[in-house]
Parts: sequence; structure tokens; C-alpha cells
Amino acid sequence: MQTGENEQALRKIIDFTRLLSLGVLLIHFYLSCYPAFMQLGLTKPIINQVLLPLSKMLIFRQVMYAKVFALFLLLISLVGSKGKKDEKIRTKTIITYCITGLLLYFISNLILTLGYPAYTIAILYIGLTSLGYILLLSGVSLLFRMLKLTLGKDIFNKYNESFPQEERLLENEYSINLPAIYNLKGKSRKSWINIINPFRGTLIGGSPGSGKSYFVIRHVITQHIQKGFTMLVYDFKYDDLSKIVYNALLKYGHLYKVKPSQYIINLEQIMHRANPLEPQTMLDITDAIDSSRTIMLGLNREWIKKQGDFFVESPINFITAIMWFLKKYEGGRYCTLPHVIELAQVEYKELFEILLQEPEIEVLINPFVSAWKNEAYEQLEGQVASAKISLARLSSPQLYYVLSGNDFSLDINNPEEPKIVCLANNPVKSQVYGAVLSLYINRINKLVNRKNQQKCSMIFDEFPTIYFNGIDNLIATARSNKVAVTLAVQDYSQLKKDYGREQAEVILNIVGNVIFGQVTGDTAKQLSERFGKINQEKESITINSSDTSVSKSTQLDYAIPASKISGLSSGEFVGMVADDPDNKIDLKTFHSAIQNDHDAIKKEEESYQSIPLIRGLDQAEVLMNYHQIKEDIKELVLDVLFSNSNG
Repeated sequence: MQTGENEQALRKIIDFTRLLSLGVLLIHFYLSCYPAFMQLGLTKPIINQVLLPLSKMLIFRQVMYAKVFALFLLLISLVGSKGKKDEKIRTKTIITYCITGLLLYFISNLILTLGYPAYTIAILYIGLTSLGYILLLSGVSLLFRMLKLTLGKDIFNKYNESFPQEERLLENEYSINLPAIYNLKGKSRKSWINIINPFRGTLIGGSPGSGKSYFVIRHVITQHIQKGFTMLVYDFKYDDLSKIVYNALLKYGHLYKVKPSQYIINLEQIMHRANPLEPQTMLDITDAIDSSRTIMLGLNREWIKKQGDFFVESPINFITAIMWFLKKYEGGRYCTLPHVIELAQVEYKELFEILLQEPEIEVLINPFVSAWKNEAYEQLEGQVASAKISLARLSSPQLYYVLSGNDFSLDINNPEEPKIVCLANNPVKSQVYGAVLSLYINRINKLVNRKNQQKCSMIFDEFPTIYFNGIDNLIATARSNKVAVTLAVQDYSQLKKDYGREQAEVILNIVGNVIFGQVTGDTAKQLSERFGKINQEKESITINSSDTSVSKSTQLDYAIPASKISGLSSGEFVGMVADDPDNKIDLKTFHSAIQNDHDAIKKEEESYQSIPLIRGLDQAEVLMNYHQIKEDIKELVLDVLFSNSNG
């Protein structure tokens, strides 16, 4: 045998021990109830010669000694007992048998003290003691035959799919640290989600109500303001995030070397004005191309997937030509988006004559001029009309007022003049407003991604509602310039719908930090594969008529299956964080519930101050600015045409 034991001999020893236990109990019955046996004529001289001398042995001198010794031998014989394992045996049954057996086995001693006839005492004593002995034998036998299985108890495999997570708080001057609780083998443990390198990009995802803003984004804002970041916040549902920014700046503004100013671009309730086409920041024509592409693709989201097509690139070139002309005309005096919109509406004959005055855009405008001169009006309309129609949606006095002002410059991470800028959108008008805000983001992106600037955090809630041209390039290159990008989406499919499959895959794969709440479908599958596999225990049971066998094995399986990601509760997140060379993290993957102090947050929100009105503005001033822009373009047209005719 593998154990070095003779199993058959061992069985004989066990049987002998149990037989010895019975023998001790029978001798005890004979000696204790000897008067009864005499009355019944069951005593024999030969038996007396053998058994009566045994009464002088220690174990038979007292009733309790004999019974305890018999019980001891019984338990020894049962330790090595074998039998068919049965998962139907219940612990309650075993306890009932054992307790009842023990009570009957030892309480029967009282019968020997009663004054009943000898044979009556013998029957009662032997009967109760034997019944107790049999119940104990049955109970302990069941104990060793009980099959304790976990099969079916861990229905959703929570116990098996748990894994160790980072429990240390790892902080640095840039980090975002979120307290959490996770489950490890059935026990709740405290942990930390440490985003110690936010400059590698952070992607936050989850269906509506999963807790993206409440559990994650609000902490990104408050912790980065506390650590001295300048900031750009895209507030899709104004003023949810802007109010957090405003009050966090009131609380932690004193921690900055130079306290930043907060600016809010709100296209409905006018707060601050800024010109995204500020001529001083447009260094060459490529800046005009980027701005034109951003505004046109922002207004026509379906064009994003058709970039390179003739009827997509033509309107972009047309608007680029107008932008660059206004940048060059009189030092950029009229270089604003409202002036671009108005100039685009001028008649072809006059417009092309004006644009041809600028040599740098001659290459851009020649295809349009050629179509016009060759009377290819259908082609010309196809090239230009889509641009005019798209821009016409922005022809609003309020938009003109905001876009033509200059309350602040867009270099938000300038160490000498740091800023925190909030871009306010309205879900009802998100398509039009989103295009304008995309232009602001595009221009700010160009200015923040420079060396020797203050650390900057760019936070985009509901990111797919804007068009950010070059987001992948920003995440990839801005790390060295201390620009942290945080993107919030609802689902990967939403990103594919608005940005196209290729761009969506790049965004998902390029970010270093991923935090996702409940998502389904392809998103859940991709995340599950990203988090990898862990070694999990598997248990199986085989039951036949004569034996029961249990086998255990280990195998690699997904640490967080897609089905589990699809069933996450609000506040429960899965993800993976990135580390850096100075601060290594071995346990990067997490599946935990972020812990918010709800009472403290509620109390804090109740004490929030409302964002004050920046300017008292009447509609007459807005309309005056609107008409002034139209007059500016009329004067420009007359001036250029007059100069050309005199020339």
C-alpha cells in the first residue's frame, strides 16, 4: 500500500476494537444486573468463574468507568470507519442522534438507584443504555459518512473568482486615490484604487446610473484641485460638475502658488466670452485646418467615418480658407467664428474675389473658383452648400456674443496665469453646442500640450457628445508635459458610433487606467479579456451505488467574467491601473465597491455656494453685437472689393 499499511489488517483491528467495546458493555450488563440474571436462571457456574473475577478490575469497579471505557473503544473503532459518502446527511441529524444517545447512555445510571424489582431494573437499564449506545454508533457513523460539498452553494462563483487587490494607499503629487472594499474568499477587505499616474490617460465607463460622476469624477476634480492642477472640465449636464469645481476651488484655492481663475463658457446663460480662433494662437494654416475640421465634423458627426471623401474634405477646405483669410486680414481683427459664418454666406462672385487676395489660401480655393468659372454649379453647391448649411445652425445672437469676446486666453496651464475652465453643454441642444465646445477643446489642446507649463487635468464627461480631433495623440504625447486626460463614456459601442471603430479601438487601448461600472456586450467581453485569468479551484463529485468520489482541480479562468461585469451594482467598479518606474504596483486589477461617505458628501453639497452671475447682460447688448458682426463683414467685403477695383 502507498501508506505502508496493510488495509485488510487495519480493518480487522477496527472490527476487533468495536467488538471489544461491545464485550465490555455486555460484561458490564452482566455484573451490574447480576441479581436479575440469577432470578431469571441465566447464570452458569462456568460463566461466573470467568466473569466474576473481572469485577475486581478498575474499569468494572464503578458503573461510569465501564461505560466510559466502552464508549472510548467505540469512538476509536469509528475513526477509521468507511462507508458510502452521502451529501444528503444533515448536521442537524448527526447532532440529534449524538446528544440523544449520550443522554440515554449516561442517564440510565439513575435506574440502578430505583427500588423496583431486580428484573425490571435490568430491563430498563439494559434497554436504555443499549438504545443510547446504538444512537451514538449511528450518529458518529453518519458524521464520518457526511459529504461536505461546496457544490451549488457558491451559485455565481463569487468565492472562486475573487483575487487579492491593492490594499496600500499609494499617493504622490498627481495621484487620484479612491477607497474601496473588495471580497476575497468570502471575506470583505479594505482596498485602494490608486491612479498614481493619471498622465497615462484614464477611461471611465458605465451605463447610466452606474455611478461614474458620483463615485469617480467628483474625486478626480476635488483631488486634482487640491494638488494644484489647472483644469478643463466638459460639463455635459451643467452645472453638475461646474458647481463641484467652483466650491473645490473656494476650499483649496489657497494651496496654489498662483490662485487660478475659474471661467465658464455657457452658450445659454452667458458667463464668460472667449474667442477660440484667437489670431495670436493660430501660428500657421494647419491650425486653421484643425479648427475647420473640428467644427465641421462636430456639426456633421456622420462625416467622421467618411474623412477623405471629396464632399467631406471640400467644405473643410472652404472653411479653412475663410478662417485663414480672416486671420491675415488687418492682423486678425475679424478672426472669430461668427465672422467666419457670416463671410461664408457672401455670394460666390464676391467671396471668391475676396479670398483670392490672400496667396496662402489660393491652393485651397482654386477648385471652387474653377467650378464657379466653368459653371459647374451643381458641383460647387455640393462642395460649399453643406458648409453653409452646417454653419447656419450656429447663427445665433447668443453664440455670436460668446464666441466674439475675449475675457481670457485659452492657455489654461500658463504658470503665471493658471485657469480652470468649464465648458457647459445642454443635453437638449448637445449637437449644436457640442460642435462649438469641440472647437474650444481643440484650441485648448494645442496650447496645453507644451513644455514648462503647469500640470493640467482635462476631464470630459460624456465624451462621445463632442468631437475631439487628435485625442489619441494627446493621450500618447501629453504625458511628458504633465497633462492628465480623463474620459467618461457609457459604453464602447457609443464610442464606436460617434468616432468610428478604428478611433474607438485606439482610445480604448491607449489609455493606461481603466475604471468601468456596469456594461454589457462587446465592452464587457473586451474588459474581461483585458483583466486576464486567475487560477481557480474546481470541484466535482461522482456518486454510484457503492461509492462516492470527490475530485478537486485547478484551472485558469477569467478573473472577472463578462457576465459579472454585466451585473455590477451602482458604485461597484472593475478596472486596471497603470504604475510608473518609481512606484510599482503588482496588483493592478481590481473589482471592488468604491466607498463614498454619503452623509459627508450630502452635507458638503448642502453647503455648496451657487456659481455667481458673471455679468449683468441685457438682450439689447447681445443683439447689438450680433448686428455689428454682420456689419463688419459687409464693410470687409466693400473694403476689399473697392481696394481691388482701384488696384
